[in-house]
Amino acid sequence: MRLGQTPWQTVGPFFHYALPHPGGADLTAPSEAGARPDLVAPGHAPLPGLSAATAGGEAIVVQGRVVDGAGAPVPDALVEIWQADAQGGFAGGRHFGRCATGDDGSYLFRTIRPGRTPGPGNSLQAPHIAVGVMGRGLLRRLVTRIYFADDPSLDEDPILALVPPERRGTLLAAADGAGGYRLDLVLQGPGETVFFDI
Repeated sequence: MRLGQTPWQTVGPFFHYALPHPGGADLTAPSEAGARPDLVAPGHAPLPGLSAATAGGEAIVVQGRVVDGAGAPVPDALVEIWQADAQGGFAGGRHFGRCATGDDGSYLFRTIRPGRTPGPGNSLQAPHIAVGVMGRGLLRRLVTRIYFADDPSLDEDPILALVPPERRGTLLAAADGAGGYRLDLVLQGPGETVFFDI
């Protein structure tokens, strides 16, 4: 008797040790090793590349809440981000961050506003941050993007153009008036965030 493929397993709850590490949500840390240079073992070289802070760019805060379909907070999710630097490149600096949600479902990243990156067909994508969400009850990691609602190049983005116009707002972080941006990640139900198949 042949058995089929084994099903996906629930992602989480997480053994939190070293997953959301101190400083992991701060991509502006001045160290080449990230936010915790003290964790580099003696005799080992720090991670290569410049930090986001020395690479230049506009320092911003990106924050929001992870909520379920009823609007209740998801207090044990893990949010990861990947992004380009201010020039739209990935050669140096910190491009990855990780944050566990708080009891109220909140997440917060300190980062550099990314530049435009190459897209399909010699196009340019609007500045964006790639986001992954993992948590209890999710069978797969959810993947989405955060765009900036005040960016003039949104209409030129080839990936955002694939999203129905009435749902694009679920990917647009609004300026908060304090130099940062806010976007809630809604896991299901009305106003569900657009998640991409990968």
